[in-house]
Amino acid sequence: MMRSLYAGVSGIKIHQTRMDVIGNNIANINTVGFKSSRTTFADVLSQTQVGASAPSDTRGGISPRQIGLGAAVASIDLLTADGSPQATGKNTDVALSGNALFVLNNGGQTIYTRDGAFEFDAEGNYVLPGSGLKVQGWNGIDGVINTNALTEDINVRAGKTMPAKETTSIDYNGNLNASDLIITGISYIPRGGAATDVPADQGIYIDGNKNTMATLTLSDGSTRRVTSGYYQVGYSIPVTTVANVYDAEGGTHSVTILMDRNLDATNNQWRVYLSPVGELDDTAENITAPPTTVTIEDGATTLSMDVTNIYFNSDGSLNTTTDPKTENGTTTLTFTPTQGIGATTPQQVTVGFSGLTQYTGNTSAYPTTDGNAYGILQSISIDSSGVIQGTYTNGVIQDEAQIAVAQFVNFSGLTKIGTSTYQESNNSGQANIRTVDALGVSITPSALEMSNVDLANEFADMIVTQRGFQSNSKIMTVGDEMLETLINMKR
Repeated sequence: MMRSLYAGVSGIKIHQTRMDVIGNNIANINTVGFKSSRTTFADVLSQTQVGASAPSDTRGGISPRQIGLGAAVASIDLLTADGSPQATGKNTDVALSGNALFVLNNGGQTIYTRDGAFEFDAEGNYVLPGSGLKVQGWNGIDGVINTNALTEDINVRAGKTMPAKETTSIDYNGNLNASDLIITGISYIPRGGAATDVPADQGIYIDGNKNTMATLTLSDGSTRRVTSGYYQVGYSIPVTTVANVYDAEGGTHSVTILMDRNLDATNNQWRVYLSPVGELDDTAENITAPPTTVTIEDGATTLSMDVTNIYFNSDGSLNTTTDPKTENGTTTLTFTPTQGIGATTPQQVTVGFSGLTQYTGNTSAYPTTDGNAYGILQSISIDSSGVIQGTYTNGVIQDEAQIAVAQFVNFSGLTKIGTSTYQESNNSGQANIRTVDALGVSITPSALEMSNVDLANEFADMIVTQRGFQSNSKIMTVGDEMLETLINMKR
């Protein structure tokens, strides 16, 4: 009789615990990054009235006869399934998907969270604003982030400046058309003059303000009228590229570099040279060879670069061994401002062609340069790898920091310590702190991870729990009535 009462008591207690867990889940239905829990039950020690006996030749085996002594809470498990990301539009919010957590610094103690509602404080620290805990990661130095170093507090100060940096390289990428037509003749008409043919061994610079026009005859017999540019018989119509070069003060200078294909196509040869723009004053000027020195910007800057031949192999790749002027596919541009800081020191800029190919098709060659003007941090953004990028007023986008994440062998073994944070336990394993990409998880920028509580499932569990509680209460009620009947037998 008494066993049933105590079994009922144990049933009431465990269903009360289960209801507590359900209530906590529902209370956190809108908590960012919240992970719901579940309660599992197990029976407790059973009292054996008759032990088991083995089968014999004359009689079969007998199973044990046992009476259970109630139930107990077996475990309260953390359910680590991802919540859905919800877009917020706030550029400092991040939602984490996969088996990982964000890493926080709590006064020297490392703790973890799935709450990505971060922002920057007055000192530029990236923090969880409700508690001031600092987000951990790796800070960049001049746009370079070393993720092999120890993690540190992420800090990106508002108003951060970027010093001016002079250009040291111009790198060409893209394709040069292997089928570009060759100029076989040039006829031009000077302003107020008669048509004149350009000698086969010379080129001409046409300026629309000084010449009426020029007519180019191409290798397929077609003609083309032009009113500006540099052209030479025996070469293709030049590909015009413009590279922005920064001086020591951060001033920007546009450098025009031309490329044209030589008639001797068997060597797959292209010529690279400075544009003669600004060098000529006559109504038309015949030039025996492209210039190696030009001035730009009203004579304020001098450019010097040898006329350079680059060659391609039959498979379209760059050949770096044919011409000694292009050692390893590069040449040198000397850039000398004639006024301002650093004007007395020529600036050497390496021009590289390793990214060029020569295939039949459209020409897409373009230059990219390093260096930049002075700038102030204007805005930040975060990409799916957790890299915080800063956009500066000079147009440069630079990596400022990268968010670290931690992975545990047993996520469910972490200990909750409040404010949506966790700490290691004896059953969680040690944190493996790496980048998002290294751990195979992902970040959704400008979003937050919603709670993974399934409200419909919680309501269903609530009903089952309520019925379980009522049933165990009934056990105690019926047991009490049976005891009362037994007591009344003496009357």
